[in-house]
Amino acid sequence: MQKILVARPIFPDVIERLKQHFEVDWNNGEVLSAEELTRRLADKDGALTAGDPVGAAVLAAAPRLRVVSNMAVGYNNFDMAAFNASNVLGTNTPDVLNESTADFGWALMMAAARRVTESEHWLRAGKWQKWAYDGFLGTDVYGSTLGVIGMGRIGQALARRARGFNMQVIYHNRSRVAPEIEAELNAQYVSKTELLKRADHVVLVLPYTKDNHHTIGAAELAQMKPTATLTNIARGGIVDDAALAEALRAKRIAAAGLDVYEGEPNLNPALLTVPNVVLTPHIASATESTRRAMANLAADNLIAALGEGPNAGRPANPINPDVIGKARA
Repeated sequence: MQKILVARPIFPDVIERLKQHFEVDWNNGEVLSAEELTRRLADKDGALTAGDPVGAAVLAAAPRLRVVSNMAVGYNNFDMAAFNASNVLGTNTPDVLNESTADFGWALMMAAARRVTESEHWLRAGKWQKWAYDGFLGTDVYGSTLGVIGMGRIGQALARRARGFNMQVIYHNRSRVAPEIEAELNAQYVSKTELLKRADHVVLVLPYTKDNHHTIGAAELAQMKPTATLTNIARGGIVDDAALAEALRAKRIAAAGLDVYEGEPNLNPALLTVPNVVLTPHIASATESTRRAMANLAADNLIAALGEGPNAGRPANPINPDVIGKARA
C-alpha cells in the first residue's frame, strides 16, 4: 500500500477511511516540529496537513512524495514555487467552509462594534453597579456601510448577510467581480483608499500573499473613520498587528475583531493590553459539520490524487493543476 502521513489530529472516522486506501502514519498529538515533519515524510507518497509549513527542504527530503492535501482554503503554508519545481501536487478545501466562516466574521464584527468582549470583562470583574446612559456606547451595524476587502466566496457570503441589516456594501478586490454578482449583492467596487475612508466596518477576506503582506498598516488605519471597526478572518500578516494595537490604543479606530495573527499561535503581546479588540484563536470555520466536511474533502483529494484508474491523479481541488501527470522531479 502507498504510505501517507496525517500531520495533525483529525476525526478518527476520517482516519479509518484513509486506512482503506493507504498505510497511515497519524500524528494524533502535538504539532510536529519542522524536523519531525521532514523525518516522517521521508518515505511517504502523500500527506494531509492543516497549516503545516511545507517547503523546498521538506520536499527534497521526501523523494516519493507526490501530493500534499491541505485541510484549509488558504495555502500560504505551501511553498508553491517548490511544489511546481518538484512536480508535487497541492490541494485545498474551498467552498465547504464559506457559510460558517462568514457567520463567524459577522459575529466578530458585531462583537467589536457593540463592545461585547470589553463589557463582558468589565462585568466579570464585578464593576457593574448601576446602569449608565453612556455605558459601553458602540457603533451601529444596521444601516451602516460594510467594506469588504477580498470579494471571493466568503466575501460574497458576508455581503449577502448585509442585506438583512440594510447595509450599503462597497468592496475592493484584485479585480472586479462579474456584473451579475455585483447586482445580486448590491455591491459597489471602489479603490482601497475610498473603501477605508467610507466604510463603517471593514472586513478582510483576502488570501495571504507576499503582495498582500500588511495590506492594512499604520497608513491604512489612519485613513479609516475613528468610529470604524476592522475585522480580520483572512490570514495573519495581512494586518500589521503592531500598528493595529497602537491604533486601537490611540482610538484612531473604534475597535477590531481578530481571528488570525502574524506568527500564530503566538501573537503580538500589545494586542492583549488594549480593551477594544475581540480576540479568537483561528476558529472561524470551527463548527463540527464544517470541520468534518473539510477533513473529508482533504481525504477525498488525497485518495483521488494517489488513486488508480482513468481519473487517477485528478483531485477535485488542485492548487497547481499544471503538474498533474508529470513525473516527480
